[in-house]
Amino acid sequence: METRILSDFIPEQELASRWDRCKKLLHEFIPQAQGILVFSRLNIYYFTGSFASGVFWLPLNGEPVLFCRRGKERAKIESPINHIYSLKSYRDIETILNDLGCFLPEVAAAEMNGLSWALSSSLTKHLSNNQFVSADKMIAISRAKKSEWELRHLREAGSKHERCLTELLPPLIHEGISELEICHKISEVFFSEGHLGILRMENYGEEVFLGHVSVGDSANYPSVFNGPVGLRGVHPSTPHMGSAEVKWTAGKPLTIDNGFTLAGYITDKTQVYWLGKIENIPQKAREAHNFCIDLQNQIAELLKPGVPPSEIWKHCLAEVERSEWNDGFMGCGKNKVFFVGHGIGLAIDEYPVLAKGFDLPLEEGMTIAVEPKIGIPGFGMVGVENTFEVTPEGGKSLTGEKFDIITV
Repeated sequence: METRILSDFIPEQELASRWDRCKKLLHEFIPQAQGILVFSRLNIYYFTGSFASGVFWLPLNGEPVLFCRRGKERAKIESPINHIYSLKSYRDIETILNDLGCFLPEVAAAEMNGLSWALSSSLTKHLSNNQFVSADKMIAISRAKKSEWELRHLREAGSKHERCLTELLPPLIHEGISELEICHKISEVFFSEGHLGILRMENYGEEVFLGHVSVGDSANYPSVFNGPVGLRGVHPSTPHMGSAEVKWTAGKPLTIDNGFTLAGYITDKTQVYWLGKIENIPQKAREAHNFCIDLQNQIAELLKPGVPPSEIWKHCLAEVERSEWNDGFMGCGKNKVFFVGHGIGLAIDEYPVLAKGFDLPLEEGMTIAVEPKIGIPGFGMVGVENTFEVTPEGGKSLTGEKFDIITV
């Protein structure tokens, strides 16, 4: 059987540190639970190193176990876990654990967002003697703090992301090119730099492909996506990428908001472009864009361990209320969202969010996509987004240090 390059695998020591962090958080947040069941493929990958379909069991004491509906043989190649078994029914979990001399405790934490209603009903039917409590927030907190191994991938992804949007793409775009054609050009340069071709989201029902490409007022088009940038998209069934009908012409900004994936880790960046000379950009648009750059810089200064994300959001609201940009800040009309940044890593929409209610302090090693934007009715959207690493000195941008509108 063909094997993968060893450097592609998550190191055993890295996985062990994730298990330890999760156990500590479990003891802190859900002390009555003696272990955690994980169901989503993405979290199974995070904890095992293999994108298997099944269930991962992490006990507070003892060795973890991976139960595979599909992917057992692959998991044995990719994961250092000692106990990997086939799973036909949830009733097999208890049987296999008993055979190993273990047991499923009366109270177990469970990743509830990782199961459909039908599958959760099956789980509770076959394990009716057990009580399950939600572990979703705890898993999110566990994943939010990146290790040095993860940060290396994110830093490299950010560097490639910047190169693609600021150096490689501008020579390929021109007046008269459509949003969809721009998407094709982005794909070319992204794949040339090692992009894996997939962006992942965790909130139920959320999808994205490549990102958003919006010319002019397309950026204020009614959106189904939980973000400030609107777009017409390629088709009503696929409201992502860009429209073949919308062309980039003089007098219209081009706003690109997308992610770059490397080794499974994603960076998020928004770049605005303009046809012609910078002095031809309307004064109001330039002022709004500069306001967003300044606000991003203020946020970066606050991205330090110990600062609650909700306080950063409160700071932003105060700055916006003192400005003239309140109506268009973070989207126009019904497109407006009530956050100014979000955690990012294996998924775009990770914990924490720079928003009201996120009061647990930031930790060193968290990665946050900071995205102050302003929608201008009839014109489009300006602003920035960059992925930052939380450090004791403040946020360090992983996706470049040049935030101005790029002229083509």
